[in-house]
Amino acid sequence: MKTGAMQIALFDLDHTLIPFDSGSLFTQHLASLGVLEPGFEDQYLEWCRRYAEGSVDMAQMHRFTVGALAVHPPERLAGWLRQLEPRIAERVPDASLALVRAHAASGHRCALVTATTRFIAEAFAHALGLRDVLSTQPAVDRQGRYTGEIVGQACFREHKVAHVQDWLARHGRSWRDVERSWFYSDSINDLPLLRAVSDPVAVDPDPGLRREATRRGWPIITLAGLEGLGQGLPLAAPRRL
Repeated sequence: MKTGAMQIALFDLDHTLIPFDSGSLFTQHLASLGVLEPGFEDQYLEWCRRYAEGSVDMAQMHRFTVGALAVHPPERLAGWLRQLEPRIAERVPDASLALVRAHAASGHRCALVTATTRFIAEAFAHALGLRDVLSTQPAVDRQGRYTGEIVGQACFREHKVAHVQDWLARHGRSWRDVERSWFYSDSINDLPLLRAVSDPVAVDPDPGLRREATRRGWPIITLAGLEGLGQGLPLAAPRRL
């Protein structure tokens, strides 16, 4: 039941709350276990390059990255992710934890909003203290194994806005109920959601987003510059670069 206006804080994952690609860390872990086909790491990095330059087809990327894992049961992949949890926790910047905690302490409903496939995104969300995860949902076959296909739309570009709308609807809300909204991102791919919120923040942005943020007068911050600034961080004027 509605209890009045709400405030929400939304966070991209890769190169925003963490200074690296979450899928790459998991790929490196799987490579160390010897469970990947030869050449998979190099091909994955090529997909990441296409993502960064804005030329990626997310359905094809997901089909390649997650489809390659279909030989392994989801419970085995989940076990490998659990093995990775200590490395995930130690690589989450203190500034990211402080940022999320400051929003939560201010009564804002927080959510991770990432194109990363859900089973990887959830592992990072746990380390960040984020319970709500909006991400790309991988499809499974009748045996419960990942197929590489996507359920619905990838949580990417304009579809991130739709994922947030669906999330609000699941809580009996809509954008009309949101009094104030933040979205933190590094990527020009996230421009649609950045434009949809009241308080867009560019975090260590790529060149395209830096140009757009500068043109629009959006705050541009660096996580390294936020270390130790305390619990009032999101409500104060961010440090501009």
